[in-house]
Amino acid sequence: MRLSPETIRRFRRFRQLRRGWWSFLALAALSVLALLGELLVSQRALVVRHGGHWYFPSYGAQISGRTFGLGYDYETNYRELQQKFRSAGGADFVLMPPVPFGPNEIDVPAGATPTRAPSLAERHYLGTDTIGRDILARLFYGFRISLVVSLSFLAGTYLLGIALGCAMGWFGGWFDLLMQRVIEAWSNLPFILIVMIISAVLRPTVPVLVTVFIAFSWMGMTYYMRSGAFREKAREYVAAAEVIGAGPWRIIFRHILPNLLSTVITFVPFTIAGAIELLTALDFLGFGIPPPTPSWGELLRQGTQNLNAPWIVCSAFGALVLVLLLVSFVGEAVREAFDPKKFTYYQ
Repeated sequence: MRLSPETIRRFRRFRQLRRGWWSFLALAALSVLALLGELLVSQRALVVRHGGHWYFPSYGAQISGRTFGLGYDYETNYRELQQKFRSAGGADFVLMPPVPFGPNEIDVPAGATPTRAPSLAERHYLGTDTIGRDILARLFYGFRISLVVSLSFLAGTYLLGIALGCAMGWFGGWFDLLMQRVIEAWSNLPFILIVMIISAVLRPTVPVLVTVFIAFSWMGMTYYMRSGAFREKAREYVAAAEVIGAGPWRIIFRHILPNLLSTVITFVPFTIAGAIELLTALDFLGFGIPPPTPSWGELLRQGTQNLNAPWIVCSAFGALVLVLLLVSFVGEAVREAFDPKKFTYYQ
C-alpha cells in the first residue's frame, strides 16, 4: 500500500513535534529492551566459563547444578555459582545480567523478611514484594506482557473494525442496516460481567483476555471507517477505478483505505493506552492474568494492601504513569500532525 504525498508530509510534521517524537523514540527503546528481557533481567547467567567450556544459559535449556560441581540436579543457581568462582579464583567466571533475578523467583535470605526495601547491596534496586520477588523484574516482564496484549489488541480491533466498517460504508443497503443492529446489540453486553464469568470458568490466559478485549472493542472503529468509506466512494478516483474494472475489495484496500489512514493512525496511541489501562485494572481487581504471571495491576494491588511498604505501590504506579504519559504525548503529536484543520492550505 503506497502512502500518499499528504500522508508523508504529515509524518514529517510529526517528527517536527519534538515532545511527541522523543516520546515515540523512548517507547520504541523500551519496547526493544522488553524484547531483550532475558539479557537484562533474569536469574540465568549470560555467559558461564567452566573447565574450558563455554555456556550460554539465557536462551538455552536448563543446566543442572551438577554440571558445575554444585551437587544437585535442578537448575543452577548462577548467583551462587558466581560467588563460588570468585572465591576459588582461576579462569572460571559467571557473567550475570544487570538485574540478576527472575520475575517469579523468590529470594528470601535466612533471617530476612520477604518484603524488603530497595537495596543496592542486595541488587534489589526497587525492593521486593510481599513474598520476596524482585519488583524491578516483575515490572519489566509485566511491561512486556502489557506490550504484547496492547499490540495484539490493536491489531485485532483494527482488523475487524476497518474491514467491517469499510464494507458497511461501501456496500450499504441491507448489509449496512444489519451490521448496525448487530453492533448496537453487541455493544449493550456487560463487558465486566462477561470477564468475571470467563475468569470464574476458564483460566484467563493472555490469548483468552486478548480475544475477549477484541470481541468487545471493535465496534467503535467501524463507525469511523463506515462514514469515511461512505464519503470516499463518491469521489471521482473511485469512479475511475470502477471504470477500469477494479473490484470492490481492491478499491477499498488499495484506494479508499490509504485516504483514511490519517483517521486510523490518530487513534493508535490512545488504543494502546486504553489496552494497558484495561489490563492493569482487571489485574488489580483480580479478574485478569492469574498469578504468578507478573503484571502491574497485581503489584498495585499488593502495594495498596501493604502501605507499610510504599516502594511497591510507588514503583508500579510510577511505571504506569510514565508509560501512559509517553503514549499520551505521542497521541497528542499524532493528532496535531494529522489535523486537517491545522495544516490545510487553499490555493
